[in-house]
Amino acid sequence: MATLTVWKFDTAGGAEGALTALERMQKEELLQINDGAYVYWPEGKKKPKTEQLHKLAGAGALGGSFWGLLFGLIFFIPLLGMAVGAAMGAMAGSMSDVGIDDQFIREVRAQVTPGTSALFVLTSNVVVDKVVEEFRNSGATLVSTNLTNEQETKLREAFADVD
Repeated sequence: MATLTVWKFDTAGGAEGALTALERMQKEELLQINDGAYVYWPEGKKKPKTEQLHKLAGAGALGGSFWGLLFGLIFFIPLLGMAVGAAMGAMAGSMSDVGIDDQFIREVRAQVTPGTSALFVLTSNVVVDKVVEEFRNSGATLVSTNLTNEQETKLREAFADVD
């Protein structure tokens, strides 16, 4: 089973700084990173900037289209026109079938604000207590949605032909 985990940091550079810890934990076999991306939102900017975890992600990565849609749903819907907003809303509804629901989107949107950052990671084979302890020491806040194997497969299929 894969887990989509969101770690929120109280600084714009916190998520990027956590990448070293993630890489080390993967080498120590405390988790397997299937895919990921991070968002950093500098103070004074209207929207966050995003980066995909190309270096750490596995061969079956979801790709940029998934992260673009997810980040668009979380951070940019209030800025979109009605027609585009309605289309994004329909896509958001279909993502609930793969474990990403409105509650998850609202929770992340409320927590990731200017001056903060967040690390989004799709992982499997996680040694939960060790990984949580590592991030607890970083001052990160955890938000996560568990994906079943069926949900992960649907998610991969949904974005396989988009890139």
